Amino acid sequence: MSITVKGTIDRKGFGTGTWAIDAEEGQTYELHKPPKDIQKAGLKVKVEGDIREDVMTIAMIGPVLEVKKFELIK
Repeated sequence: MSITVKGTIDRKGFGTGTWAIDAEEGQTYELHKPPKDIQKAGLKVKVEGDIREDVMTIAMIGPVLEVKKFELIK
């Protein structure tokens, strides 16, 4: 399923750590192999990608989102 999410990038401290986006609507998405350009806590972004229901993670903090495209928000 393809979605667009606006929110703030965060580094969650589960296990070895994982990158996530805390969406404006309140949902947290775990980022699957995020681009290096958005691996910065506090960064505001708009992300387009696919929800990966076939991927399991240790963190289990929310749906897994594979980033296809992103845009920095000021």
